[in-house]
Amino acid sequence: MPPPSNRRPGYSRKAQYGLFIGLLVAIAGIGVGLLLLAASIIDPTGLSAVRGVALDATTPVAGGGRGVVRTIQNAGKTVGDYFEAGSQNAALRAEIAAMRRQLIAAQAARFENEQLKRLIRIPTDDRPAVTSGRIVGSSFASSRRLATLSAGSASGVRVGQPVRAPDGLLGRILETGRYASRVLLVSDRANVVPVRLLRGGIAAISTGRGDGTVELKPLQVGRNPFRPGDIVVTSGTGGIYAPNVPVAYVVRLADDGAIARPLADPAGAPFGIVEPIVEPDAAAPPADPDTGTAEGDPA
Repeated sequence: MPPPSNRRPGYSRKAQYGLFIGLLVAIAGIGVGLLLLAASIIDPTGLSAVRGVALDATTPVAGGGRGVVRTIQNAGKTVGDYFEAGSQNAALRAEIAAMRRQLIAAQAARFENEQLKRLIRIPTDDRPAVTSGRIVGSSFASSRRLATLSAGSASGVRVGQPVRAPDGLLGRILETGRYASRVLLVSDRANVVPVRLLRGGIAAISTGRGDGTVELKPLQVGRNPFRPGDIVVTSGTGGIYAPNVPVAYVVRLADDGAIARPLADPAGAPFGIVEPIVEPDAAAPPADPDTGTAEGDPA
């Protein structure tokens, strides 16, 4: 016959021991609670000291448990970051590429602003400029040295007017359209500019060589007055160019003069300013180096 399912503790010595220990623990807990209650009434200061000791005793345990929990959390985060590293790297690369584009745009804007500021400060001898435009192209492979300016007759541009950049003289207007014009650069063989040596004021003639440089020849026969590094500016002779506009700097000496490089590089000068002719009656089409006659005149 099977034993009944609701056996009383008296039939099991182990159950009796368990009930007895539980009873002792309950009695001890009640006793400790009564003691603490009495201590809080009789001696609150002493109870605070006991609580401080208990806090000191339990703090390392609580701290250790918190450290374990934090370690487990960090481990989980590390594992998650490992699996998300691919997408995170892709996002970072995209962000770096976007920032690089923004940096390039900012640098370009800063360079353009600097050019504009320098262009505004160009002295024009109290004569208002005709207009200004962007240098949209220039020739390098051809012996003809020409540049295209994004300003034409609609803006008041006329043939023969000087064109300069912040660094110096670019050339003069060769032909115009309605909204664009062609500039004959100082390095073209057909462009002759009266200049003077900034050091000493000796008069000379600048003639383009068709290779990006100009040839300087002094008007006075005798000792070569040029030195490497010398700067020449417009003399104002002829009535086309205003005086004291920087033109070129000497790179090497020649037998009867010097070879110089223009200070204004059309490739590095994004803007050009068109100035009026000092003496309008002095304007004439530049000579064609191939025929030796003025362009537009019959040969």
